[in-house]
Amino acid sequence: MTLGIDLSASRVATLVASTIDPVFATIDGWRDALAAELARRDEPTARELDPFVESLVRPELGRIDGLVTGAGFVADPGYLPDAPWHLAWWLGAANTFGAGAGSGVRRLDAVSDPDSEQFRDYTTLEWWRVPARTGRRHLTGPYVDYLCTDDYTVTITTPVTVGGELVGLVGTDVYVARLEQVLLPVLRGSGHPCSLVNASTRVVASTDAHRAPGSLLRLDGLADALAPLRDRPEGAPAARLAGGAAVVPCGDTSLALVLEG
Repeated sequence: MTLGIDLSASRVATLVASTIDPVFATIDGWRDALAAELARRDEPTARELDPFVESLVRPELGRIDGLVTGAGFVADPGYLPDAPWHLAWWLGAANTFGAGAGSGVRRLDAVSDPDSEQFRDYTTLEWWRVPARTGRRHLTGPYVDYLCTDDYTVTITTPVTVGGELVGLVGTDVYVARLEQVLLPVLRGSGHPCSLVNASTRVVASTDAHRAPGSLLRLDGLADALAPLRDRPEGAPAARLAGGAAVVPCGDTSLALVLEG
């Protein structure tokens, strides 16, 4: 591995992080606004809260050039007395999910009755389970999101707390195809075979057409090199695999570049 490739990896990793950081900043702003709104209410209800959530996420979902295709708030079960299981989630105009595809920003028609055959316990899903456990932002995917997009998706979620207690999560969905569109020119700028992967070695985007989004990148030592991303992405070190590939974390996104060649 030459010094030139190392420098290329660092530069591209910085560009990848700068592309995703605005989404993180937006989510953090929503989290803070929601926490403040909920803290001032003695007993918040879904009926009162939903218009507030919509006012937060609608401007971002209406952006033609944005990455976000779905966004909202998911309540901790039992937190809202009038809606024990509640997703206050909106879909953007570019979201092709469901019968309302192509009709602009719209509310996700989620099944919230536990007795229904279509009900899904969202607390079992990674995008809820991990941030609820760690108390930190989490990037899930790529995965096929049958709940909100029905396509390969990356979901970013962060906990909302009031008085030190978890009350729900706020987050976004981003189509992997849209991420590829934005990030592939950046990855090609490295001048080497380059893949962007998550902490589980799953490909988000790659300059190698044989490495499809959602597939696992199988390189000796890669899983161990990515292990720090799962617990504390902001402190994960760069690494070099025995086969010569460079593994470089992309800021605190919990994604990493793998440069070969």
